[in-house]
Amino acid sequence: MKLVAKNTTIDLSQPKIMGVLNVTPDSFSGDGVVDTEAAVAYAGRMIDEGAAIIDVGGESSRPGAAPVSEAEELSRVVPVIKRLARIPKLVISIDTYKPAVAEAALKAGAHIVNDITGLSDRRMAELVAKTGAGVVIMHMKGTPQTMQTHPQYDDVVAEVIGFLEKRVEVAKQAGVGEDHIMLDPGIGFGKTLEHNLVLLRELPKLINAFTEPFLIGVSRKSMIGMVTGREAPVDRVYGTVALTALAVRDGARIVRVHDVAANRDAVAMAQALYGQK
Repeated sequence: MKLVAKNTTIDLSQPKIMGVLNVTPDSFSGDGVVDTEAAVAYAGRMIDEGAAIIDVGGESSRPGAAPVSEAEELSRVVPVIKRLARIPKLVISIDTYKPAVAEAALKAGAHIVNDITGLSDRRMAELVAKTGAGVVIMHMKGTPQTMQTHPQYDDVVAEVIGFLEKRVEVAKQAGVGEDHIMLDPGIGFGKTLEHNLVLLRELPKLINAFTEPFLIGVSRKSMIGMVTGREAPVDRVYGTVALTALAVRDGARIVRVHDVAANRDAVAMAQALYGQK
């Protein structure tokens, strides 16, 4: 299994770690940095700890987060991506739903577009096709401002599968190759605790519904705090590690995390026990 992203092919025969780099002052996880030098140094630490991909985001998507302007987002992410692009063999992802930001990031050296809106703007699909970038298509119900206002589903697994099927078709109609696509069920994005637990419990069903590989992002999320009682996101590392190991066991090919070293060990142990799905 592989993901093609511009001139790079990412071998997913072994799961990969995607490190989260929030170039924002208001990240939910408490790890946001706004200075370019600090952001590059932080990325370097994650790479040293085992991250193969760095996911750069310039706008917080925490519940209730206020959107930022296109110009502000560009000013945050482009200088960082230009610096990271100098690092040999590093794969860079841009976490944005704005086509103009994605285009500038890809020109600066990014390889993957991580779109939390699941290509809701068709121009994003067309951009990915034109540039040969990789893309993460994520499910989200509503927007970051509204997504946690009483989200409801008749069957959350079936509805997430149906959404992703439609968005994959949009991508392919725009000319995106199947091996450029990765899927994300959007844990915590318009879901209650029970919705999240059901999706993770039924992850094999989700994965088996597609030929495209899956990315799972649960790192430090509020669902872990709800279960463990850990209020501060930085205290949710152990819960994250547990879910990382289970997700890899069930077939996730990329895990998006803040605490790279701990989750790298979880991936290694899950692989040793269960091997490739």
